[in-house]
Amino acid sequence: MAKKGASGGTPATVALTRAGVAFTTHSYEHDPAAPSYGLEAATVLGLPPEQVFKTLLADVDGALVVAIVPVARKLDLKALAAAVGGKRATMADPAVAERATGYVVGGISPLGQRRALRTVLDESALDHGTVYVSGGRRGFDLGLSPADLATQTRATTAAVARD
Repeated sequence: MAKKGASGGTPATVALTRAGVAFTTHSYEHDPAAPSYGLEAATVLGLPPEQVFKTLLADVDGALVVAIVPVARKLDLKALAAAVGGKRATMADPAVAERATGYVVGGISPLGQRRALRTVLDESALDHGTVYVSGGRRGFDLGLSPADLATQTRATTAAVARD
């Protein structure tokens, strides 16, 4: 089920492999009726939800920003805006998010996106040795260190998740 540094695959796995970053792959059969892609991944893969992160895109003062937050929590838009020195944040339109990242909603990876976007990783990621994010398609997650995730996405860390 999990293996080190798969070659080929999605733009996310290609980017990690090129960078020489250790990661594991975790595939599962995605249920289209699942109400939450992230919580489905945590449940099916038997992972604690606080270690599984979702990738969300927001519009902060007219610029797209990527937020990476635990699947069981919500994105605090006000905190995200503050983290990037902005005034107002709203969730990006799903079609805009797909065009900007090259991924489909429910499979948007913070890694290997079509163009580099400003990224904020919720600081809770640093509490774990390994975090899990979308690998670039529904039903496919990657496990890697939060430090590698932050480095590869050029993320800043801040408290941007809320219950």
